Amino acid sequence: MIKKLLLFMIVSFFAVSCASKKDILYYQDIQNNSQSPISYLSSNVQINDILYIKVSAVVQESADPFNIQITSMGNVNIETYKIQGYLVSQEGNIMFPLLGKINVVGKSTEEVQELLAKMLTDYGYIKDPTVSVRIINSKVTVLGEVRAPGTYSFDEQNISLNQAIGFAGDLTINGVRKDVLLIREVNGVRTYIHLDLTSSNWFNSPYYYVKQNDIIIVNPNGPKVMSSGYLNSIGTTLGIISFGLTIYLLLKN
Repeated sequence: MIKKLLLFMIVSFFAVSCASKKDILYYQDIQNNSQSPISYLSSNVQINDILYIKVSAVVQESADPFNIQITSMGNVNIETYKIQGYLVSQEGNIMFPLLGKINVVGKSTEEVQELLAKMLTDYGYIKDPTVSVRIINSKVTVLGEVRAPGTYSFDEQNISLNQAIGFAGDLTINGVRKDVLLIREVNGVRTYIHLDLTSSNWFNSPYYYVKQNDIIIVNPNGPKVMSSGYLNSIGTTLGIISFGLTIYLLLKN
């Protein structure tokens, strides 16, 4: 009887601890050679973004007053541009040379380009200017059951949620793939989205691509949660079982 009880408890422990393929494999509904359209998203400017803005013109001297003049004595890198870039204020504005305060929050980078080009033309500063705008402090935070949780910077306008998870070294075997939480803040509104990484049904949603300041949280599965308490190893578990059986035998005798 005791042997059967011990065997049952050990088998039950391993049964609970093991994960099936359907809990681990990504995008199980994708068929071989299947295709789907790709829709790229524009980056919308948010509070605390840093913008790099370059103005060009046929007569470049007329555009120079509107461009950042790098004063660094050493090597110029992205951090130099961040220090001297245009920080979007809590009111959603930037201070642009000669044009003054301009509200940019919520606008796409393309819309900001068009707005600045129009203002430069309308105020008579530059004829037919070309304006380029980029967000240069984009970052995403990945937390929970990934191999390297942390905050990661990216320069591209569009990176996917898969790429963001790749920055963090992929999910661990204990990460819940069917319920990954994405936290996104846009125009002062925080949104919580639950995504199933075992299915591709969200690929054409607005959440396929990461936006600046997104937070991705991967929760641990049941066995991981259980192991974080007293049952933190197989040895500990078997020790508890052995101790319980010893007490039982002593009381029985």
